[in-house]
Amino acid sequence: MELEVRHLRALCAIADAGSLHQAARRLGVSQPSLTTQLRRIEKSLGAELFCRERTGCRPTLFGRAVLSRARPLIDGMTALVSEAKAEAAAVRASGPRLRIGSTASRVIGDWLRRLRLQLPGTDISLRVDVSASALLRAVDTGGLDVAFVHEVEGCPLTVPEGLTQRVLLDREPQFVCMARDHPAANRPVVELGDLAGDRWMVDPTVDGEWDGLRRVFGEAGLAPTVLHGDYLTAASLVVLGEAVAPCQPTSGPRDDMAIRPLRDDPLAVRLLLVSRPGADMTTVYAELEAAYREAAHQAAEYHQWLLRNRSPLVCAP
Repeated sequence: MELEVRHLRALCAIADAGSLHQAARRLGVSQPSLTTQLRRIEKSLGAELFCRERTGCRPTLFGRAVLSRARPLIDGMTALVSEAKAEAAAVRASGPRLRIGSTASRVIGDWLRRLRLQLPGTDISLRVDVSASALLRAVDTGGLDVAFVHEVEGCPLTVPEGLTQRVLLDREPQFVCMARDHPAANRPVVELGDLAGDRWMVDPTVDGEWDGLRRVFGEAGLAPTVLHGDYLTAASLVVLGEAVAPCQPTSGPRDDMAIRPLRDDPLAVRLLLVSRPGADMTTVYAELEAAYREAAHQAAEYHQWLLRNRSPLVCAP
């Protein structure tokens, strides 16, 4: 028997419900039918997935391992169907459309606002993803028209052949955020070594992020404690003084957090706008550049960095 998505859905339903009876009700099938299906799946995989108890079912160690892989597949299939339906609806609709992808950035909101003003009547959609590679694949396969992504220094992205690239910024320094009462928060520029005793938090799902940080630590001869998690969690830990974390220099000011540049800017990314071949991205790029320039000027620490480094961004209109 070959495993199918419906089999994975059944396994997740059993795990979530905690019993075959409740899972069968949720799936709209009979309990004997679901029991038979579970036995066939276990026979196919070669081990038991659930311990059957009087009070219900709970996953075995093997079952938990299978479920941890099954859930992302189901989520991916759900997203695929949803996006495909949206795509089909867009194809049926009249009028121009622009499908934008981006890794997380403070400039996205202003960029979209500017595009809606410049391109009235255009159906503009947005997809934000932690993975630049996933966005590039979406542009390559036609799911997106353009993607604004960052490439971590030392960890080059693989841009599919034929796509058009425009560099917004060849080297954007990555700053570090820390609690307001952190000793280093009193300095305008922070030494990397001053943070060697801190716990650093990094999101390993962001392409190149952990590898880039690990490279910088290695070159500096440091081995700080590293926590893995998303940056929403990181922000809450930073505020409490439990961690420090890399951050974009355009990050907005916060009363409970200090954002500072690192000496000699060891962490950096390259900002790229990637589009399908032949697509006219003149307006898209111009409005992205304007939105980025505005965000850079509003971020006090970054604006000072730009002045010190005599960046053309501070001289541009």
